[in-house]
Amino acid sequence: MRIQQLSELLDYVVSCRIEMAKLYGRLHAQADSSRVKLMLEYFQQHEREAADKLENYIDDAPKRVLDTWYKDIVFEDFIARCQKLNLPGNMTEEDVLEQHLELDNLLIDLIEKTAGSSATTETKGALEDLVRVKRIQQQRLVHSSIRMDDI
Repeated sequence: MRIQQLSELLDYVVSCRIEMAKLYGRLHAQADSSRVKLMLEYFQQHEREAADKLENYIDDAPKRVLDTWYKDIVFEDFIARCQKLNLPGNMTEEDVLEQHLELDNLLIDLIEKTAGSSATTETKGALEDLVRVKRIQQQRLVHSSIRMDDI
């Protein structure tokens, strides 16, 4: 996928987050373990909230930032990847966490790469802030997932 404007990129990331939530819903139906199901429900809710927060960010962002143009931002078809992804019914919590981190890092890396190619410091700073917030959220999610093991 080729992205030319920042608003397109952020809209695409929202769609990717929604697709991840759908993936976790589908995996939930396939999972054998109640602990894995609990984790998938948590991840599904987390991705829906992440999509909502990013939509709010887009609504509040300055138009001049959203209208920033990029020359060569190319990204894989993340949505198709989520739709094709499958884990066996006997998936473990580690399998789910590992898969989540792989997908999550792809999206964070996309925003980080875009920040690096931003022409203005305002746009670069806004994207770097998004990356920083997402990394913190990711750490919290991992800690929460680990705490689920203690239940």
